[in-house]
Amino acid sequence: MSFKENLLRKIEIDRLTRSILAMIGPVDSGKRIDKALLGKLMAFFPWHRQKERDLELYLENADAEKTRILVLDNDLTIYDTTVNDVAMRKSPTVKEMVSIRNAIKILNDKDVVVCKKEASLREIQKICIAELNLDYTESDIAAIAADGAASLENGYAEGVQESLILLAELLGLVPAPKAFAMKHHDIYGRVAEKPGGEMTLGPLVIYSRVHDSLTCLEGPVSSRDKDRFDRLQAVAAGEAEAASSGAAVFDLMKAKVLAAGTADRDR
Repeated sequence: MSFKENLLRKIEIDRLTRSILAMIGPVDSGKRIDKALLGKLMAFFPWHRQKERDLELYLENADAEKTRILVLDNDLTIYDTTVNDVAMRKSPTVKEMVSIRNAIKILNDKDVVVCKKEASLREIQKICIAELNLDYTESDIAAIAADGAASLENGYAEGVQESLILLAELLGLVPAPKAFAMKHHDIYGRVAEKPGGEMTLGPLVIYSRVHDSLTCLEGPVSSRDKDRFDRLQAVAAGEAEAASSGAAVFDLMKAKVLAAGTADRDR
């Protein structure tokens, strides 16, 4: 796969992980993981899938007797043991349950549990992403920026959004939180939280589907600024000064990605 395809996969893996994390609650919360979302995430998971009794298992090493094993249920427990041991603990037969030794194992699985729930989901996310080649060249970044610029010129909103998402991901820019979000505008920026509950967003990029415009601000905007939405709307409409606008925003983002990559290699 190309770098762009791999990066889009990473973004999707991260999105699915966040959505599933929001559904995980305490045992008595009644919250259950959305199986459809979980199924989409597991499509990226490289471990060997295996059915055992009524369990859906994923084995890190299918050829080893003992290995890490994920049980795909609401607890998302990862064990370090054998398939037979997991089957006995999670779905025991009557014959297995009458054994005192087995009963102790069934009631207390701490000796073989690696992690559960949120920790397991984070491990799944990490393993999925590790499968992707996220190394890039200057031409990879230039192509993404060029696609975005061409899409902006041709009024192709989805193309602009895709290039913006990709470059924002590489720059560590996140979708604007509620304190800065505006309808019909895609806003990405660097979020910082300050003492007293103040939040700032910046540098930031705004794609306005209302004005079909792309602009960026280098300086941060504060959540304590009562006029922040007026300022952002004015920038998006071209009525206030921006650090850059139009296709030049993609050139600026490209330059920042390449500069950051050079800095990382020099360290």
